[in-house]
Amino acid sequence: QVQPVESGGGLVQAGGSLTLSCVVPALPFRDLTMGWFRQAPGKERGFVAAISRTYGSTNYDNSVKGRFTISKDNANNRVLLEMNSLKSEDTAVYYCAIKSEGSPYDTLGYEYWGQGTQVTVSS
Repeated sequence: QVQPVESGGGLVQAGGSLTLSCVVPALPFRDLTMGWFRQAPGKERGFVAAISRTYGSTNYDNSVKGRFTISKDNANNRVLLEMNSLKSEDTAVYYCAIKSEGSPYDTLGYEYWGQGTQVTVSS
């Protein structure tokens, strides 16, 4: 079964930092787009950030620009999400997802999803 595996969630105070990690299955595609999404209680799941495994191009939701950084570790098949200046509204379950077609600028079309990791920001 193709499933990314997230880790790194937890409880952090507002203004603090946290880094999420996702191990991505080694798939034989020319390129993969790896993304992070989040779902807060009572809300729909929404896009956070994405990166191209081959080209390194990135895309961010406006709500996290300047605070979150997505990066890739191709040697270890990982995608990371460094989260700084966390706010209470960042509290959510964070999901890692991958797709074999489309760019990081297209927030749709993700094929494989992880189980999610909880991030809680206390104010």
